[in-house]
Amino acid sequence: MSIERISPKHYPRVGFARRAGAWMVDFLITWSVSSILGHGSFGIHLGQILLFFLVWAILRILVVYNNQGQSLGRWAFDIKLLTVNRGRVPDLQTLCQREAIIGVGALLVAIALNNLPRNPTIILFILPLAIDCGVAVSDKQLRQALHDRFAGTMIVSSQRGYSLDIKLKQLVETVRRNVRR
Repeated sequence: MSIERISPKHYPRVGFARRAGAWMVDFLITWSVSSILGHGSFGIHLGQILLFFLVWAILRILVVYNNQGQSLGRWAFDIKLLTVNRGRVPDLQTLCQREAIIGVGALLVAIALNNLPRNPTIILFILPLAIDCGVAVSDKQLRQALHDRFAGTMIVSSQRGYSLDIKLKQLVETVRRNVRR
């Protein structure tokens, strides 16, 4: 039995930096909202975990399903989520499977960031997410992370969005030019 790769339609692929930027926007929103219940204490509480998953589900499942495959972060970076075999926005079950995997990794990162001042070794909580997403760096054809492979999804470029990465590059270049003068 041989393993063959499904050859999807040729969609414009997205670089790892844009994917990471879009994930960071969604993560920072979710982490900020869930930190409201933290009361400035170390550790993470059950209320924070539940609020984290609730906000994550809203941002990464409901918004994506109703917004042509784009979460707020993906919209900011002009990318969208599609299924590999059909090239359409994934259904709710597929989105739930995909986001449950990446959501646990995001929660572990949130726990690590909340507890880093007290316990520096907790930085190891980032490893599951790094392994999951690191696979996308080595995948030259579809650039799929493990959660994408499991759910049968891919991240592609979109014409619809804010182009935050391009605007940031232009801003940095303008600042560099002004500093040189």
